[in-house]
Amino acid sequence: MAPLTIFVASYTDSIYTLSFDPTPLTGSPTLKLVARTPVGYHPSWIASHPSDKSLIYTGLEQADGEVVAIKYGRDGTIEGGDVVARAKSGGADPCTLLVTDDELIIGNYSSGTIATLPISTSTPYILSPNPWTLSMPFEHAGRNKYRQSSSHPHQIIFNPLNHMEKELLVPDLGADTVWRLIKQSDGKWTICGRIDFEPGGGPRHVAVRGTTLYTLLELTSKLVVHAFPPLPALPTPLTSLFTLSASPIPDNMLAAEILLPEPNASFPETFIYTSNRNDPHSEGDTIAIFSLAAGEGWPELVNEVRTGLNHVRAMAFGGDEDKYLVVGGVEGGGVKVFERTDGGKGLKEIAKLGGDAVGRPTGFLWY
Repeated sequence: MAPLTIFVASYTDSIYTLSFDPTPLTGSPTLKLVARTPVGYHPSWIASHPSDKSLIYTGLEQADGEVVAIKYGRDGTIEGGDVVARAKSGGADPCTLLVTDDELIIGNYSSGTIATLPISTSTPYILSPNPWTLSMPFEHAGRNKYRQSSSHPHQIIFNPLNHMEKELLVPDLGADTVWRLIKQSDGKWTICGRIDFEPGGGPRHVAVRGTTLYTLLELTSKLVVHAFPPLPALPTPLTSLFTLSASPIPDNMLAAEILLPEPNASFPETFIYTSNRNDPHSEGDTIAIFSLAAGEGWPELVNEVRTGLNHVRAMAFGGDEDKYLVVGGVEGGGVKVFERTDGGKGLKEIAKLGGDAVGRPTGFLWY
């Protein structure tokens, strides 16, 4: 099997390129740094163009937010990239991007705005310097005064269950809401609904499967499950459970990522994987694994895997049949690759790269 390429977003000034070889001719799997592409302050999120995976976009988490387009593949290699375009993000601290064939959709965390820019796969890549913006509603400060003093959109994904029209799901950590947006005839996005959560929960990321919505609450470390029918029907709460078995959960421990890989021949059973941050345990943060054996609406915590990493903000599946999981510690431990075991119920560390090689990893993209 040929080595796999992994791009790494970070809280430094660079996007890193790693080479992961799961089957070297001799020895154990290897993870190596092959390039570092400086792009600007805190490029924390990366996403590729759906029809040209060598074209990658990132957001610079700064008060005067920017988005950057990076093109890989010059001279036939995918190691280092070239910055080919820049534009304002339409707000402060862009922390999430969704890339379509002709549109870059941006979530600006601190300013509470959604913005869009027209894009293409050829020069000039970003077709306008002026993003369209939508300010998200905000009624009052949340229970967590420090983290919920304004709207904070933290993720943007398409709702895969809406087959009639394009619909966005936008978890808003500040407003304790997941917003639902549809595109109007003039090409602009508008709010068409909302899903509210417990005060102080802080929805961060979501995943959808079948007819079910899974929402990760960052501030209370909970996985919340809704039956999720098509619009205009309203979602129905089914259950919620903590992403850690230990109790009580310290206030500074925060849930971060939720992943729901598609079942396949090697991993026919469906599992949900969530990451937890800031665990004081000597063996680092955990990844919680939930089984859906009882039904997609009723996850059960079946395993917690210690990562040896501190502040696990991001992780991503890749490789054949999503066999591998890359994970990073923003505050220590570097980057590690785990292999799924026991049909997906377990994780085994097989390769790592220290924090001295990759600084403060915040996001991953398998090439």
